[in-house]
Amino acid sequence: MEHEARYWHTLEDGRIQCDLCPRECRLRPGQRGFCFVRANEDGRLVLTTYGRSSGFCVDPIEKKPLNHFLPGATVLSFGTAGCNLGCKFCQNWDISTSREMDRLADQASPVEIAAAAASQGCAGVAYTYNDPVIFAEYAIDTAIACHQRGLVNVAVTAGYVNPEARADFFAVMDAANVDLKGFNDTFYQQVTGARLQPVLDTIRYLVHETAVWVELTTLLIPGHNDATSELRAMCGWVAEELGLDVPMHFSAFHPDHRMRHIPATPSRTLSRARTIAMEAGIRYVYTGNVYDPEGGTTFCPTCATPVIRRDRYVIDSYALDDHGCCTVCGTRIPGRFNAHSGSGRRRMPHRITIH
Repeated sequence: MEHEARYWHTLEDGRIQCDLCPRECRLRPGQRGFCFVRANEDGRLVLTTYGRSSGFCVDPIEKKPLNHFLPGATVLSFGTAGCNLGCKFCQNWDISTSREMDRLADQASPVEIAAAAASQGCAGVAYTYNDPVIFAEYAIDTAIACHQRGLVNVAVTAGYVNPEARADFFAVMDAANVDLKGFNDTFYQQVTGARLQPVLDTIRYLVHETAVWVELTTLLIPGHNDATSELRAMCGWVAEELGLDVPMHFSAFHPDHRMRHIPATPSRTLSRARTIAMEAGIRYVYTGNVYDPEGGTTFCPTCATPVIRRDRYVIDSYALDDHGCCTVCGTRIPGRFNAHSGSGRRRMPHRITIH
């Protein structure tokens, strides 16, 4: 389904420029942008994936990953085709690089998605798999429908978006996990096809100018973005620019897409990154894609009590009150918590029925 897009203008030579992200693709009639889903049709920009998804799945919110936002809750996750980055290590490459619209097997309106999330007992909807900023119009309309039902909205994004669209998109989001893919602009250019500075600008904006709950994730790729000096620079930037309470997640890379020749990340690399972050003063640092009970546990920064113990995506113990305070010493843990957390559950594919 084609839907007239926002964030574009006409150039003097008759082409149109998409203003959604820093790529600012300039398109002739019939031409698609880098993301593949935003196209020039008869002199106007359209979103070709509005109302169409690569699939729906009920996930534990910890899978996003978000450890300080409604722990144990489930969310209805969905994405579309395409992406405005070209990560060589993409773990969803069959979706993000798709050039076939028939991969978008599931169709649903924003209202139908919100209704499906509510019927499944989900806390809300997660916009994920590919970067949701490229289907911003669809995501925004869905997020509004979710809020009308009292549901939350969670974005999993690389943060590669221009200021106007950024403000509109995150105005309807309640939480975001931003992929800070590295801390080196050369790495960003060579491995993701993007630039670092716009991502840092988005993260700063979210933390300082919005009410969106923010967590950061970095996938550590051996020999590419895991140098001790780079990790120290990244963690130092987070501590100085964002504060000590923004959770950081370090995840293990597994050979995929165009980086199958790179070995998987050793668990010791994740432990080293976690130590570097804690030495920088970051209070909440997690590891992912490996079995690491300590790296999955939330500790009270005052008394060191393990206030949330996790076994991968399942919560084993929970020691926070309904204000998010440690039940031992009363220290408030930053985030959004419930007094009675869910336990998490295994992911479950879901089909939305069109009425």
